[in-house]
Amino acid sequence: MPVVDVKNLAGKTVGQVDLADGVFAARVNPHLLHETTRWYLSGQRAGTHKTKGRADVAGSGRKLWKQKGTGRARIGSIRSPLWRKGGTVHGPVPHKYSYRLPKKMVLGALRSALSMKLAEEKLIVINDWQLESHKTKPFREALGKLNGDVRTILLVDIEGNRNLELASRNLDGITLSLSRDLQVYDLLKHDRLMLSKDAALRLSELGAVGGFADADNEASAEAKPDVTHIKPAAEAAPKKPALKKIAAKKAAKPAKTPKAAAKKPAKAAKTKSSKGKGSAGKSKE
Repeated sequence: MPVVDVKNLAGKTVGQVDLADGVFAARVNPHLLHETTRWYLSGQRAGTHKTKGRADVAGSGRKLWKQKGTGRARIGSIRSPLWRKGGTVHGPVPHKYSYRLPKKMVLGALRSALSMKLAEEKLIVINDWQLESHKTKPFREALGKLNGDVRTILLVDIEGNRNLELASRNLDGITLSLSRDLQVYDLLKHDRLMLSKDAALRLSELGAVGGFADADNEASAEAKPDVTHIKPAAEAAPKKPALKKIAAKKAAKPAKTPKAAAKKPAKAAKTKSSKGKGSAGKSKE
């Protein structure tokens, strides 16, 4: 578990803090860093670009001259793309460039970026961001004591701090972010990362809960029992006598006499009698 010194705004060490291995000591994955950066930059694009097509430019819709007989090329409209000030063909249209990236990839990239900053000794933990004033000059002097000549710094806190926002917003290369809004692009863009002690502990807690859990740790975790399982034989045994009773009832029922067999002789008798009547009538004739 990595141990980092905690400093105050005067640049003095006031303690130490233990950081989670799953967040600040993970294996760096360059592929995840690249994919997450592309995803973030694509989401930042406005996508409002548009060119005027044939239906958008000004101009009459009448046919300029007749189709044949003039010796000139046939033309149907002055707004044709072949003409000057005509419409643009296959120009860009407004659309969104953002797309969905799996949450595990985003968390894995954030874990890699934080681990890389700690491995390169570019991570500083500050005890507290409590500033006496919102003035930029004293805050710039405090950053000089902590970082020296570093130009790009990412400041991270857990909640809004009005004095910190006002003091840092006019400094070139200084960006303030909340721990819940931390992006991989900001971590890679800035040379130095400065976390408040509460923000560092918050990120470590998320890693312990499983938000930044490593894939190897997930594979080694104990498997949960399945909800669906086969019942034991002791519970299934009482059902057997019921099946035997049903089979005994079916065997005790008397066999039903087929109705169709009883009707058939009657039909045969009718046919015989009708035949007899017919023969008798013929003899009488």
